[in-house]
Order: sequence, then structure tokens, then C-alpha cells
Amino acid sequence: MKEASHKKRIAILGSTGSIGTQALEVIKANPQAFEVEVLTAQNNAQLLIQQSLEFKPNAVVIGNEALYQQVADALLPHYIKVYAGEKALAQVVQMDTIDLVLTALVGYAGLIPTIEAISAGKNIALANKETLVVAGELVTQLAQEKGVNIYPVDSEHSAIFQCLVGEFHNPIEKIILTASGGPFRGKDRAFLSKVTKEQALKHPNWDMGAKITIDSASLMNKGLEVIEAKWLFALNTEQIDVIVHPQSIIHSMVQFRDSSIKAQMGLPDMKVPIQFAMTYPDRLASDFPRFNFVDYPALTFEKPDLETFRNLGLAFDALAKGGNMSCILNAANEIVVAAFLKDQIGFLEMSDVIEACMQQTTFIHKPSLEDYVETDKVTREIAIQQIKKYN
Repeated sequence: MKEASHKKRIAILGSTGSIGTQALEVIKANPQAFEVEVLTAQNNAQLLIQQSLEFKPNAVVIGNEALYQQVADALLPHYIKVYAGEKALAQVVQMDTIDLVLTALVGYAGLIPTIEAISAGKNIALANKETLVVAGELVTQLAQEKGVNIYPVDSEHSAIFQCLVGEFHNPIEKIILTASGGPFRGKDRAFLSKVTKEQALKHPNWDMGAKITIDSASLMNKGLEVIEAKWLFALNTEQIDVIVHPQSIIHSMVQFRDSSIKAQMGLPDMKVPIQFAMTYPDRLASDFPRFNFVDYPALTFEKPDLETFRNLGLAFDALAKGGNMSCILNAANEIVVAAFLKDQIGFLEMSDVIEACMQQTTFIHKPSLEDYVETDKVTREIAIQQIKKYN
């Protein structure tokens, strides 16, 4: 057990979301190991205030500047610094008092704050896969230059990381990312053409935010994880496989050159990879539910259906193309998911719009950060125009 003076000081970007709230549960259960230094949220001012009054961070940031006064009035009497806006979010991660930045923002919004944190020499617990999807080469190169570690929080990438502990000197032959298949596993295109957002939001195994749940239903989440895995573990496209595993017990696997395969297993509970990312190389005791083999007499596996669920194939295409193509894929996907959640586009039409954006947005082989920012902006505009065709 660590002494109080050695508590790890955590900044949670996106503390009111699914990952952020679970990270705070981990911190609450381990007061001897952690203290909260910074909390941020975009719009959920009320929950941010509640969290801040409980965990007493040094500073908080509310992304929506219109909500600044509400948060400030509640927290300034408690000597908690309050800031607002995107620039404040990018600046607060550079505070000297932060040991680890947990990036739990949703989507492209996580990119700039993560880059700023890495530039300031902060280790990253990364739950925002889009950071590496959009600008993986740039981010990983910067992390190497700054001597910063990126600890994966996604259950699949955490599983790969855990399988590699003690094996970092052994080359990876390939990794196998597992996918639950989502709520529509086994369904055909005729069925998918009529599905509603309410159906898509009912994930069989995981409790997640709306955006990632829709991505899981379309298999785009797995596609984004494929791209993220390339950059996290320095892999070629050919070294990454995806297998559908409906029970979500094996979280992913690594195959080595001697043919051995290591798998990381457990019940689907995001607090496990969150805690591992925050405590590595240590494992803290927990009261998380334990897996019992008797409860799962059969673990099954099947190939993903790339013809019905086109997003996974589009992600592999983007990864193979390189350059800013994954940035294009991600930007288009964020727009179509938001449109689907507003009943502006059908489930299958999301893939059509993404593919159109990949064809129409200017391809850049060696993009700079400014190129990524511009690509994201332009792609979103093209996606919005494409969606209008369906209304």
C-alpha cells in the first residue's frame, strides 16, 4: 500500500461520462492510492459540481462556457478553481501537480487535450480511441519524444497490454481483438435497414455511452480499435485479426512466433481496465465480481460479417491507405452516429455516408496536425451534405 504522500494525482477529462464516473468509483475505493487533481465535463454541470464537492479537485473545467457561472458559483466558495472552454481544457492538463491524465472524452474532442498533456510530459490513460485513430502516427511519435507512456483503457487494448507484460522483448506475430457482435449479431441487411436507435442502444454485454454503443452495433467501434491497436502496439495491418466472441469473456489475445496464444479473461466490467491503467505496474485488490468458469460452460467464436457490417471493412481500408484516411473515417462516423441518434439517417446508410466521405475528402499522405484539424472540419461538412440526401 502506498503512503499518502505518494498518491497518484489524476486528471479525468470527461469525468461525467461512462468511463469518467467509473474511474471515480475506482478512486473512491482506493483513497490510499489516488487523489483527484482535475475534473472536466462538457455540458453536465450539475454532475460535475457533485463530483467536485465529493472529490475536492484542485481545478475543474466546464467545456460549455455558458455554464461557467453556474459551476463557479457552486465551487469557488470551496476553493476549487473553475475554468471554461476548449483552451482551458488544453491548458489545465499541463499543471505540474498532475501525475496521470485519463482521457475519457468522446470522439475527436480528445485529440488536442491529449497532445497538450503529452507535450507537458504527462503519462496518459487513454480511453479516447479516436485520438490514435485520427492522428496515431503524430501522437505516438510525440509520446516517444517526450518519454510518455500511453496506458490503454479500452478493454480490448488493455487485454493486449496485459498479455504483453513480461513479453515486451518477444515480437508479436499477431493480435486477435474480440468483438461481442453487438445487438444485431447474425442479422441480415433487410433487418438492419429497419432498426431503430432504441434497438441499437441495447448492448447485450456492456453498459456504455450512446456514441460507443451505436459504434458497437455497427462494428465501427471494432474498426476504430483495429486502428488504435496498430499505433499502440506498433503493428502492421496484417498482424491484426478480429473475431466475434458473443460472451465477452476473453477480451483479446496475443499470438507469439512460437504459436503460443495468451488471452486475458474476465467479466465485462470497465472498472478492471480503468484500474489497471491507473495502477500499472501494480494490481490493487478489488471487490469487483469474479468470473466463474462454471457459469460459462461454452465460449464461442465466429468470423465477423464484413458484408453486412461494412464499417469494419471500411476501417481496415482506411488503415491500409494511411495518411489522413482514418481521420476522415472518424469524422464522418461521428457525424453519422449523431444523425442516426436524431433519426435523420438509417442504420445502413451510415456506412454509405462514411464511404462517400472517404472518396470525396482530399487525401493527404503525410498530414501535419493542422492537416488533421482541417480534414476533420471538411469531412464533417461533406458528411452533413450527404445526410441531407436522405431527408
